[in-house]
Amino acid sequence: MQAVKAKPQVIFVLGGPGSGKGTQQCAKMVEELGLLHLSAGDLLRAHMKSGTPDGNMVAEMIKQGQIVPSRVTISLLEEAMLKGGKQQVLIDGFPRNEENRSAFESQTGIEPEFVLFFDCPEAVMEQRLLSRQAGRTDDNIETIRKRFKVFVDSSMPIINFYEQKGKVRKINADRSPDEVYADVQPLVRGLQASSL
Repeated sequence: MQAVKAKPQVIFVLGGPGSGKGTQQCAKMVEELGLLHLSAGDLLRAHMKSGTPDGNMVAEMIKQGQIVPSRVTISLLEEAMLKGGKQQVLIDGFPRNEENRSAFESQTGIEPEFVLFFDCPEAVMEQRLLSRQAGRTDDNIETIRKRFKVFVDSSMPIINFYEQKGKVRKINADRSPDEVYADVQPLVRGLQASSL
């Protein structure tokens, strides 16, 4: 008889644009703690380039400014979790809204162990994002502020939902990457220890 592989333990990684969640923190957790890091955005971009009919449909939807159906994103995440073969998985920048959240739980049967929420003042995130792009401040400030609004309107309700369940681990992201990681690492290590 084949052993049934346990479902992976999922950590949702959420934070506004420029909070440093993916670039710095997830990369460090992968390197030091051996977690699998999945970015829904990266998976969708790779899918669009695949040239498959489904990939082309996703590319067209994004071009039209439409939201990709949750089932597509979740299927890509499921496939990547399976391929990755790790017990602990960081899902970065997803769920983006309530519909994503409920669809993920019903489609995968997985509820996150916890949500790492990188909390950072908008002014700090704005500064970080502007300093990333060489000299294109004027036309980007508007776009950046739109992204903040989308985050507050769509993602904060998810954070509040999991907060009610005692699953949010709020991290003050208005510090150096090393200081932030010093708070993140014990939380993940605790999860790894509990699953041994």
